[in-house]
Amino acid sequence: MSEERIEIADLGEFGLIRHLTKNIEIHNASTVLGVGDDAAVIDHFGKQTVVTTDMLIEGVHFDLMYTPLKHLGYKAVVVNLSDIYAMNATPTQITVSLGLSNRISVQALDELYEGIYAACDKYGVDLVGGDTCSSQKGFIISVTAIGEVTPGKFVKRSTAQKGDLICCSGDLGAAYVGLLFLEREKRIFQEHPGVQPDLENESYVIGRLLKPEARKDIIEFLEQSEIIPTSMIDVSDGLSSEILHISQQSGLGVRLYEDKIPISEDMKRAAFKFEIDPTACALSGGEDYELLFTLQQSEYDKLVLNEQISVIGYMTEPEEGAKIITKGGHTHDITAQGWNAFKGRQ
Repeated sequence: MSEERIEIADLGEFGLIRHLTKNIEIHNASTVLGVGDDAAVIDHFGKQTVVTTDMLIEGVHFDLMYTPLKHLGYKAVVVNLSDIYAMNATPTQITVSLGLSNRISVQALDELYEGIYAACDKYGVDLVGGDTCSSQKGFIISVTAIGEVTPGKFVKRSTAQKGDLICCSGDLGAAYVGLLFLEREKRIFQEHPGVQPDLENESYVIGRLLKPEARKDIIEFLEQSEIIPTSMIDVSDGLSSEILHISQQSGLGVRLYEDKIPISEDMKRAAFKFEIDPTACALSGGEDYELLFTLQQSEYDKLVLNEQISVIGYMTEPEEGAKIITKGGHTHDITAQGWNAFKGRQ
């Protein structure tokens, strides 16, 4: 027998907040006071505080036709934690605010919060507050993440140096190819509602889109190896956009090598099904949430110990511009063709 749908209006705002936050666990000593008062109280014991906010809007950043709510909750947290890690900091707390239409039931929000709490548990962060309100235009999720860093150890985008190595964690482009599969199956379903989706066993690329991970392990490795990157950014809008941020904000040129860009065999095979170039997916795809960073050449020997880090180029004099060297030895300008928040994918 199916459970009867519970309407948000039946609980009211404060009843809903109590319902969604009744099982909160605290992971950090820095959380002095969490949910339940006018504001949270956080004490980072002499560390510097890092804060970031990200908003996810239905129809722009996610599609509920193929995004499970548990995955959406998990991803909403992870994309913010990735920004904290990109500052070389440790995330400690989050707040979650929701804009809700009457399409959303309390049971649906329970699923969303299952994913939120799963991410909190995996990354050791505390949910300490948020807000809920009604929305006339679909589902809106806004997450703020707070982190801590030892004074002077945070890493900006603007501090790369000439000659620095350009490094990237993991592999790139898979999330974009996963999106192509899901969008294709959505179109087929809309035209032929009886047809079952065929995702062709492409679980890797689809998983990279629906359940990304933040690279906590890379930040821990850098700390253990006593490496402080000279600049860093997370790859949310595509490799080309992110390296141009570092290039422009640091006032330097770039040399990337196509054959050094990390691309998984799963992504390569999946991209060929759509007859698209895997390198283009890596450069322009986005939503990989890998870390892109620069460091001094003298640190190179320490990197060899980590198979999850690829050296893909180096920083040059500004007048040399931002260039990529293709596998065939040709040189091309790097152009930002990734995600534009106000125009969609370019």
